[in-house]
Amino acid sequence: MKKCISLFIFVSIFYSTGFTQTLDPNLSFDKLLHDFGTIKEVDGKVTYDFEFTNTGGRPLIISQVRASCGCTAPDWSKEPVLPGKKGFVSATYDTRNRPGPFNKSLAVISNATTPNVVLQIKGDVIPKPKSIEDIYRYNMGSIRLVSNHMSFAQIKKDQTKTQLMEIINVSDQPVKVDFNRVPGHITIKAVPETLKPDEKGRIEASYNTKLKDDWGFVIDRIDVMLNDVFQGNNRLTISATIEEDFKSWSPEQLANAPSISFDNTTFNFKDVQQGEKVEHVFTITNNGKSDLIIRKVTASCGCTAVTPADEIIKSGMSTSLKVVFNSAGRIGNQNKTITIISNDPKKARTILWVKGTILKS
Repeated sequence: MKKCISLFIFVSIFYSTGFTQTLDPNLSFDKLLHDFGTIKEVDGKVTYDFEFTNTGGRPLIISQVRASCGCTAPDWSKEPVLPGKKGFVSATYDTRNRPGPFNKSLAVISNATTPNVVLQIKGDVIPKPKSIEDIYRYNMGSIRLVSNHMSFAQIKKDQTKTQLMEIINVSDQPVKVDFNRVPGHITIKAVPETLKPDEKGRIEASYNTKLKDDWGFVIDRIDVMLNDVFQGNNRLTISATIEEDFKSWSPEQLANAPSISFDNTTFNFKDVQQGEKVEHVFTITNNGKSDLIIRKVTASCGCTAVTPADEIIKSGMSTSLKVVFNSAGRIGNQNKTITIISNDPKKARTILWVKGTILKS
């Protein structure tokens, strides 16, 4: 008798549990991963539809599909999917400007027994052949350049560096390439000077820091002349960061080097009314054993004026750096910087901050 009762209870629980499960929606995908294989960037967007069946006993509703990146656009069945019926989740991958392998995911969120399901798409995008416009991105009329900016990056004082940049004549006539308003510390030429139609060449520029009386980040702009004529904004920007060569210092020089310090590195003027000027004085001290030289002081914007009282600070002495911030024409939170370049081998470049909030008058 006891065995019969136990069997009855087991069967009752089994059918009760099974019946409850069939009532819930169930999301069954044909597959969870699709491999596009090798595809071409020039073909643009590719799409795959993941099909599923609601194998549960109630309507299935997909509330959201989240893609792992903006390069993948999802779509899905928006209406409830009845039991036994099919639906889809679509994944569209944009190949433009995305050469190489990819592996992206989509999180499917629904009212199914398993509320979160992750789908994946992958593939390998063959890059499109580069056009003249892709390689030589900057147009200057008859010629195109790889860039309109030649960066010499870091250059030690008294050093000379050379950079090359490719150019091409895209016109049907010969073009002579020359330069105007060239500063003395830069030498620049086109090789060859005259480019035949469709001919490629290069710009050769050398930067001599011995002839540049400056420090830190500096910019020059040079006119590009085509057949001895300057047109529009055909200018080449040349930049460099001029630094002191502390690696060449002897152990004795380093032991007797200057050492820069500040009473503080941030001036917070808190809240001021628009149009007000605020002032602050930073104190600079030389804790080293030789003269501290302030090479350069620059502010991140014209709204901030900086004036050091001295450029040479003796050992153990201090000087002041007056800062005036003009809030005219500005509103909201402000974060301005002041860059100080010195001959301290450990702190050749120091950043001071001017912060606060400007209230509208």
